[in-house]
Amino acid sequence: MKVTKLVIALFVATGISTIATPAIAYEAGDWLVRGRIINVNPNDNSGTLSINGVDQGTKGVKVDSDTVPELDITYMVDRNWGVELILGYSNHTVSGEKNWAGLTDVIDAKVLPPTLTLQYHFAPDSNIRPYVGAGVNYTYFFDEKVVGDVLPQSGAKVKLEDSWGLAAQVGVDIAINEDWFVNMDVKYIQMDTTAKFSNTAVGNAQISADIDPFVYGIGIGRRF
Repeated sequence: MKVTKLVIALFVATGISTIATPAIAYEAGDWLVRGRIINVNPNDNSGTLSINGVDQGTKGVKVDSDTVPELDITYMVDRNWGVELILGYSNHTVSGEKNWAGLTDVIDAKVLPPTLTLQYHFAPDSNIRPYVGAGVNYTYFFDEKVVGDVLPQSGAKVKLEDSWGLAAQVGVDIAINEDWFVNMDVKYIQMDTTAKFSNTAVGNAQISADIDPFVYGIGIGRRF
């Protein structure tokens, strides 16, 4: 559904571009600043749950999605190549599923995933400017809390390990005028972590998860 909405938005924005004034080409030294609304949609896969050092043998958690604002800044090295830094944070709840559905929610955490990509812009002098990018992500988890109906008790804590991973993106800038443009962007980010619980109602526990979200974004940008 999110992909369908993004495609529809792309056609609408493309229609806008047909009446836009001709754009001035991107040049070396240009700064492109974009503000987007993004949906962080985990493509998650959990490991097995361990309780008090005993592997329980079944997978058991999932991560919900979140929709938040995002800021990114691109510096154009030349007309085609740019370096983009992506900034923003989201909030996610981890809950039990399958054999562990009875745990309900287990973790609430904030995620700060600064991502740096090298982009190639295919048509820098066109009103429609598609690009692809690849780079690296660092994910910092913070403000983690043990939540839900089963695990919380006085002194219960959880820590999520930070993560390094690769990132890939595809997007398009669609000119409104010489400096302003509409932007649509899709990213895939490798994001893996291990959650370590202590002093919960069931004791100490640990579970790993590959979060690997797709990030769908739409917004507006300006060239400086």
